[in-house]
Amino acid sequence: MEGLIMTAQLLLGLSLLVGLHELGHLLTAKLFKMKVEKYFIGFPPKLFSVKLGETEYGLGALPFGGFVKISGMIDESLDSNYLENEPKPWEFRAKPAWQRLIVMLGGIIVNVITGMFIFICLVYSTGESYYSMDEVNKHGIYVSEMGRDLGFRNEDKVLSLNGKKLERFEEAVAINSIIEEESYYTIMREGNTLNIPVPSDFLNKISDGDSKRGFIFPLRPFAIEKVVPNSHAERAGLMAEDQIVKVDNNPAVYFQIFKELISQKKGDSIQLVVNRRTEGGKYIEKTLAAKVSEDGTLGFYSKDLLERSTKELSFIEAIPKGVEDGYDLIALQVKAFKKMFAGDISPSKSISGPIGIAKVFGGTWNWYRFWSITAMLSLVLAFMNILPIPALDGGHALFLTYEIISGRKPSDNFLKTAQKIGMILLLALMAFAFGNDIYKLIIG
Repeated sequence: MEGLIMTAQLLLGLSLLVGLHELGHLLTAKLFKMKVEKYFIGFPPKLFSVKLGETEYGLGALPFGGFVKISGMIDESLDSNYLENEPKPWEFRAKPAWQRLIVMLGGIIVNVITGMFIFICLVYSTGESYYSMDEVNKHGIYVSEMGRDLGFRNEDKVLSLNGKKLERFEEAVAINSIIEEESYYTIMREGNTLNIPVPSDFLNKISDGDSKRGFIFPLRPFAIEKVVPNSHAERAGLMAEDQIVKVDNNPAVYFQIFKELISQKKGDSIQLVVNRRTEGGKYIEKTLAAKVSEDGTLGFYSKDLLERSTKELSFIEAIPKGVEDGYDLIALQVKAFKKMFAGDISPSKSISGPIGIAKVFGGTWNWYRFWSITAMLSLVLAFMNILPIPALDGGHALFLTYEIISGRKPSDNFLKTAQKIGMILLLALMAFAFGNDIYKLIIG
């Protein structure tokens, strides 16, 4: 049953996003009086179609994609018979380059708008979620290397910034407050109140490299939400709701500290002390032996026990927050892509096909999670399509941009060859993604 629910969510989400993406091409093409021959969700063989006006609308049997066929355009069909004739006024090739560029970007624009709109609606429906400083200071903060250089230590409690009492954790890392003249934090450490001055060059340090890395974070107590089947965690006997408190006699009640400890034990055996809730509601302490995988994990999903506060927002108030969430996701994709090409991230761990995406949706139907993942996929689809690879929208946009700047159009033979190369690259990527999904299933 879980497999059916995963598949249903995957097909619904992808069909919606592909349909909207291709609709962006269709609407912009019709806006500029181009003839659109076909609009299909899914690839052939054809399941169903109906012709309205000049356009055939239909569904294909292979659900992982879609296409719009515009007259006079070299696309994935590689149909080039029309090149023997003079361009007709309604053909793609007869239109100015700037119009053709808008048509090629139409799908990407719609996917960005869709993703942002869903994020805005989610924020509006659930409210703005944040950590209050009162909640954070029950446990204190976790400090990165940059934070340690500034003078913070793990479990410090942040009281104020520039003499102003903090209500939310976000206020503690707000750039506009940190850059004030002679900024300083007031903290409590082991019962003592201390001031930590912020040096004048600290903003440069934050801006150097990954500005989203941060320097202080809320310490997060955690419990196990779900154990991955056939994982080291399952073999060790860990269960949902267990709370890990020690790793090899080192305190590990906070998730960041736990990750630090097991990252030092990759491939090694460790001893865990966990608190487990009994049927009577009491907790008992259990000691378990576990092995850490080579990538520094045990194989479970964690649940944050730090309580978040929620503020209801009007739809207008939700817009900047939803856009920020979408922007952060796109920025994360760009950074991850750079790291993958730099060799810092393994493609086999970061690229997933339909099976991997279906697993992200999960085996239970949760509308909030469905729309969150759909919004994420919409922005990922936009990002992937803007890449300057022939056969993708970004490849077409690259050649059109060249034409606009240089005033010279690439030859039809060049475009056909580029399209073929792009198709080979995409098919190879799809084969890798499918194979990677199957490999992950086999090795568990």
